[in-house]
Amino acid sequence: MYRLSVSKSIILSLALLSYNGTKAQSNKNNVLMTVGNSKITVEDFLNVYHKNNSTENLKDTKSLDEYVNLFVNFKLKVKEAEELGLDTVKSFKDELSGYRKQLAQPYLTDKAVNEKLLQETYTRLQTDIRASHILVKCNENALPKDTLEAYNKIMKIRTRILKGENFNNVASEKGISDDPSAKDNGGNLGYFTALQMVYPFETAAYNTKIGNISMPIRTRFGYHIVKVTDSRKARGEVLTAHIMVKTPVNMSKDDSLTAKTKITEIYNKLKAGEKFEDMATQFSDDKASAKKGGELPWFGTNKMPAEFEETSFLLQNKGDFSLPVKTQYGWHIIKLIDKKALASFNEMKNELKAKVTKDSRSQVGKESLIAKLKLEYSCKEIQKTREDFYKVVDTTLFDGRWDIAKAGSLSKTMFNFNDKIYTQKDFANYINSHQSKRSKADIKMVVDNLYKQFVDESIIAYEESRLDIKYPEFKALIQEYRDGILLFELTDKKVWSKAIKDTIGSKEYYENNKNNYMWNERADASIYSCADEKIAKKVHDLLKIGKAEKEIISEVNKISQLNLQVETRTFNKGENDMIDKNWTPGISEIIVSPTSKENIVISVNKLLKPEPKSYIDSKGVVTADYQNYLEKKWLEELKLKYKVTIDKDVLATIK
Repeated sequence: MYRLSVSKSIILSLALLSYNGTKAQSNKNNVLMTVGNSKITVEDFLNVYHKNNSTENLKDTKSLDEYVNLFVNFKLKVKEAEELGLDTVKSFKDELSGYRKQLAQPYLTDKAVNEKLLQETYTRLQTDIRASHILVKCNENALPKDTLEAYNKIMKIRTRILKGENFNNVASEKGISDDPSAKDNGGNLGYFTALQMVYPFETAAYNTKIGNISMPIRTRFGYHIVKVTDSRKARGEVLTAHIMVKTPVNMSKDDSLTAKTKITEIYNKLKAGEKFEDMATQFSDDKASAKKGGELPWFGTNKMPAEFEETSFLLQNKGDFSLPVKTQYGWHIIKLIDKKALASFNEMKNELKAKVTKDSRSQVGKESLIAKLKLEYSCKEIQKTREDFYKVVDTTLFDGRWDIAKAGSLSKTMFNFNDKIYTQKDFANYINSHQSKRSKADIKMVVDNLYKQFVDESIIAYEESRLDIKYPEFKALIQEYRDGILLFELTDKKVWSKAIKDTIGSKEYYENNKNNYMWNERADASIYSCADEKIAKKVHDLLKIGKAEKEIISEVNKISQLNLQVETRTFNKGENDMIDKNWTPGISEIIVSPTSKENIVISVNKLLKPEPKSYIDSKGVVTADYQNYLEKKWLEELKLKYKVTIDKDVLATIK
């Protein structure tokens, strides 16, 4: 069966491999075969062939010939799906469109910039930064006067500190920092590493020398100044378990003392040799981890309360546990299970890609690509027509009620690139479809932001529409997804689901082939597992005088239900060694099981000759064989319906 027909999960995991054969590259556009009226080029065939075969198979002429047959079968099914119009169904189009958007993402960003971001992120992950900050809030779409006011305020605060005032004291003053935690911690953020702060803040922290104070940094929260107080080599990650005694915020003095006494008693029991996991299960107030002996997930810098983190990393040897340590949540005794250093860049690369994609820094790669595309497509923006547009937008935009009719008949060009022209009317439609309630701000600034989004999205959409033209490997991959989805849908209807639902046809197939589903020689037997040799002798004697199984169980298990366990069923030859060694009707001597060391008595009631299995007993195998039968029959019909021709001369050039 062609590999793509197995499941959609396989379709989703395809990754295009390039082909470097000189001979094949020179004739890649030659027609290798036709299926019905569909022409398949050398390149079409090789794109799939090299993806689905190992390097060894690529050198094997026999392997190539066999794959040509599989490929023909694949294309016959796709051709039938097209003739049935499955490629015009809305559900198919929607599914393919969804896959296309996923596959397009790596092409819609600047790969070189992204690679630098990955390297930068990994470099930063090797160092932990300790810093304090002061925040002056400022909305992203704030009026210019409000933005200036926030900037001037943060600059005045910075000047105070540069003149000698203590950073943390200033941060904790009322009305200075808009970070609510500053009044308690003086703006101290502790140690952190890459990907734990918003990107502009992270960059400022890593670019500021120890003891220095940064210039104001703008983030979505407002303006910050950052003082870096320390840096250290990254600690990696630690795996710990803990026993916790909670101390709620409003706990009374007596209850607080009780909590401390409890954690001390637990600690003393551990010192006396009690097992940590048992104590965690029994006494820890963290019920989620208690079920696992107190074990917590791996964690690194800035993932746990500072006291917990510091204590965990100070533990040296696996199995060591700490003195009771207090955090805002309660008392903890921490046990070290394992430690690991930061992995290598290559080991972390895929994980970093996933994290960077979700992080705000991913916009850097996208912005870089947009800038390049504007140059490539000679994008021209007309400032005057944007200024004209300001006149038709009012404050109803902040309530999400702006009326597109207010745009009137404005139809001047706002920007253009290549053969695409975007007018004021196009922009009005964009604003109308992106309306939502928002904080009041400078209207011109909001319009400018929406305009930038409109230009960027338009260029990206245009680039996405041209990926098939610009990147042959993308075109081939989309074609493969398209064919794979069609193949899956039609094969499911014609073969897989049909074989399961068509019980009449399945039973008829079984009747015609029942000798393919045979039982081997079998034994109807009972295995009597006895608690000791004395009980085994008693069971043996009872069997010898013809007692029935129920009678034996009743008599032997009068005192304890654990004296005797019996398994009676039909055993296939080769399934059980002890049965095999007593493959004659009758009662065995007492056998000591080589694995369980139990005393065993075997009673073989009768031997059964080979015979066909019933339909029910063989249904799983019958269904699979029936699917193969249906597929073979279907392919025979398709080969009669669609003429297949293969150009042997062209095929010879790729062998």
